[in-house]
Amino acid sequence: MDERSGQVAEQLLLIERELRMLGWWQEEAPSAEALASREPFCIDTLTFEQWLQWIFLPRMKQLLESAAPLPPVSGIQAMAEVVYREQPGLTQRLQALLGEFDRLITRTS
Repeated sequence: MDERSGQVAEQLLLIERELRMLGWWQEEAPSAEALASREPFCIDTLTFEQWLQWIFLPRMKQLLESAAPLPPVSGIQAMAEVVYREQPGLTQRLQALLGEFDRLITRTS
């Protein structure tokens, strides 16, 4: 088991909490077609926060639960900066949490 697993799991919970605090957490999943997009971040079918909720968080939780290797790098904060460039104040905390996730993932032993 990767020694970062506990920290990554906690970070995922913090990201989920922030999405809920922003009022961006959805009870109903997007369509199967929208979730099956082949574009990075499902940019053609989902908002970034939908991608975080319905693709990113479940996939990362699945990796942790199955003790699969974590990805070697992450650049989610950079995508968030682009997506939220018009809302920096509103999304400052979410971007910081995503940045911390990136740092946890790219940290070397």
